[in-house]
Amino acid sequence: MKAILALADGATFSGTAFGAPGETSGEVVFNTGMTGYQEVLTDPSYAGQIVALTYPLIGNYGIIGGDEESRRVQVAGFVVHELADVYSNWQAGESLEMFLRNAGVIGITGIDTRALTRRLRHDGVMTGVLATGDSIDAESLVEQARAKQNEYVSVDWVKRVTTPEPYFWGPDESDAKYRVSVLDCGVKYNILRELAHLGVRTTVFPATTTADELLATDPDGVFLSPGPGDPEHLGYAVETVRRVLASEKPVMGICLGNQLIGKALGGKTFKLPFGHRGANHPVKDLPTGRVVITSQNHGYALDGDSLSHADVDVTQINLNDGTVEGLSHKTLPVFSIQYHPEASPGPTDSKFYFARFLENMEKSRTGPPHASPSPSR
Repeated sequence: MKAILALADGATFSGTAFGAPGETSGEVVFNTGMTGYQEVLTDPSYAGQIVALTYPLIGNYGIIGGDEESRRVQVAGFVVHELADVYSNWQAGESLEMFLRNAGVIGITGIDTRALTRRLRHDGVMTGVLATGDSIDAESLVEQARAKQNEYVSVDWVKRVTTPEPYFWGPDESDAKYRVSVLDCGVKYNILRELAHLGVRTTVFPATTTADELLATDPDGVFLSPGPGDPEHLGYAVETVRRVLASEKPVMGICLGNQLIGKALGGKTFKLPFGHRGANHPVKDLPTGRVVITSQNHGYALDGDSLSHADVDVTQINLNDGTVEGLSHKTLPVFSIQYHPEASPGPTDSKFYFARFLENMEKSRTGPPHASPSPSR
């Protein structure tokens, strides 16, 4: 079946449909990772977006049960250059096409993803409409895309992906080394898996949970999750984070969690032209000079200048564009990073930050709150 991806700037890309039939719209973005398409599809931070992968061959290792990052496919649509007809992996249970079809998500294959990526890098991410069918009209899809141009940025996507009810993850209460409250703005399951491997029992709360509710059980720490969309819509979460920081509990934030901490301390965020999405972004830790290769997925960043008078240090920067990649509070056991140490399938250069969070919780048990040092191996 025919499929067309139409962009708000008038460009159209014709290819072959796969997955579910129909029509969808969203912000069109690209990811440069060579593997991890299952994790991308189920990452809540991609909610409301049509994701194009720059690696040319996708689907060759199928879909592996248990590798999902959330309870459903989150992307609005999926774009690949070549869809593998046959998958080969002893763990795989179904094909990528069947996975998307069962999830009701539209895909398109056979288009020039390099040309699409170059356009998005030059002009910035933009709204697109993806439709299937032999009689679809490209020009009408362009008009729809233009009419929806501001749709993505006007939605609070966090409220659409957060858990409706609290739930537990990790060891039983009697076996847990630490107990952590998680503010779920779009948490990835691999974050919970990594914490569980370290003996942490997490209680995952909806994004609208208040600070009093997060702290009601006197947890050892609070974790602020990644998530989708514009942080400007999250005044309720910023207020929660501000009150959590006042409790002097150890806090760790990832991606959107990094931005929430920054905003709670008076910082501002801005939209990146085409975002950071992939598994090869170099980040420099300023105090140590160490560089790690990171997995990233965000379309917004903190304005470092807006944090110059806050009680926080910018500890890490992106070596590609100089944007803020990490914060450390000057007096409290609080730190955050903009990238993903829980990255699955990788890289795993920065996984040690979870251990740093545990160190802060242990020190908080044995003494007064202290400044969180720059994380190190």
